[in-house]
Amino acid sequence: MSNFYNQGQSSNGGAGGGFYNSGGGYGQPQFGQTTHQQQAPTNFNQWQQPTSTNNATSSQQQSSSSHHQQQQQQGQSSSQQTPAFWTPDANAVQNKAANVVGGLMAKAATGGMTNEAILGAVFEGGREAWVSGGARMIPGLETGMQLLRSYFAVDNRYVKRKMQKVLFPFLNKQWRRLQIEGPELVNYALPYSDENAPDLYLPVMSLITYCLLCALCYGTAGQFNPEVIADVTTKCFVTQILEVAVIRFGFYMMEAPVAVLDLFSYTGYKYLGLTLNMLFGLVLGGLLGYGTSGFYVTFLWTASAAAFFMLKTMAFNIPTETAAAGPKREVMVLAFAVMQAATMWFVSQTKYL
Repeated sequence: MSNFYNQGQSSNGGAGGGFYNSGGGYGQPQFGQTTHQQQAPTNFNQWQQPTSTNNATSSQQQSSSSHHQQQQQQGQSSSQQTPAFWTPDANAVQNKAANVVGGLMAKAATGGMTNEAILGAVFEGGREAWVSGGARMIPGLETGMQLLRSYFAVDNRYVKRKMQKVLFPFLNKQWRRLQIEGPELVNYALPYSDENAPDLYLPVMSLITYCLLCALCYGTAGQFNPEVIADVTTKCFVTQILEVAVIRFGFYMMEAPVAVLDLFSYTGYKYLGLTLNMLFGLVLGGLLGYGTSGFYVTFLWTASAAAFFMLKTMAFNIPTETAAAGPKREVMVLAFAVMQAATMWFVSQTKYL
């Protein structure tokens, strides 16, 4: 814009490099008009400007253009200094979404548009788009996902072995976690390589199954309400949070290190026993009419197993040397084990068995 206005000033008030100084303009004598040159009006000189004015105008144009370039460079540098954490690759996300839509249209054209194909394409495209830049938009989300990924690194073999260890811990003799080489001082193997490693897959699936079985119990008694699932889930989750807080405080008093997610994992294995209790109660109640009795008979086994599992797990995770002024290690391990049986009884649902 500054160049435009400078050009306009040159054409109105100065002829330096403008139209009126160019050959064939009104400021130059034309062929056959030399006899009338002296009879030109006196204000004709207003169209002519000294050469110094032309130089000043061009220097102003150059300075304004250089100032404009400096502003552009500063804007580009400031945009480049913006952290990439807050500016995800929007083009990559759009390209991934376009690829997903194109793949679905191609499958629709070839007749391969099944429900499994649609779900698979949408899930894969969403995952790639999220990894490309969506997860970076929320502070700390990408780090949290990487941390949770290690607790869900399981396979079928691990799940089977872990269920056997939780339900029949008396038969197990190896409780120490497997250590591997890594950047930290102490590095442990992932769950699929070590059956003693804590995970969150089995506790989450067990909690969901237990809540659904509780809803089924209410439904068979004709007392089903959509709020039953939410009430049971909230009761279990709040109880577990308080339990983890108490155990974490005990570790703090002993000055022993522990990961909070490990505690959520260890205290969440009791939902597997609760699921088994509810399943036996429903089956025996429907067949023989002894739903409550079947529930508590199974509860004696699963509660003892959960307590013994926590006892052995804490015994091998709490260091042998703790704070001298804190509580004794053996007492805290025993208290953590008894707490499992108590919380299992508290969150049990036997009203309509």
